[in-house]
Amino acid sequence: VQLIESGGGLVQAGGSLRLSCTVSGTTFSTLLMAWFRTAPGKEREFLGVISWNYDRTNYADPVKGRFAIARDNAKNISYLQMDRLSSEDTAVYYCAASTRGWGTTIYNYWGQGTQVTVSS
Repeated sequence: VQLIESGGGLVQAGGSLRLSCTVSGTTFSTLLMAWFRTAPGKEREFLGVISWNYDRTNYADPVKGRFAIARDNAKNISYLQMDRLSSEDTAVYYCAASTRGWGTTIYNYWGQGTQVTVSS
């Protein structure tokens, strides 16, 4: 199973960015898809998750209302739309997938990460 993130880069504060995570090697529509990030000097942080059939999402408080997760089961892609970015959002962003049920904290598969840098 491979997860490959793309779409990271440099963006100005207040701007937006959309990350993509392309999954191969498994049945994408059976996976919970989540996004995490690791900022310099900080521990990995859960950002949000989307259910297999799009009907449920859950977000961490720091990004609620600014970030949105979507998925396209026909294309095997998960997206992280990030709006109103600030310098505190600078981090390496990872997508992750789980074969477990809704509410799990265990993710079987991880991407390699993509850097997002927000300039102030």
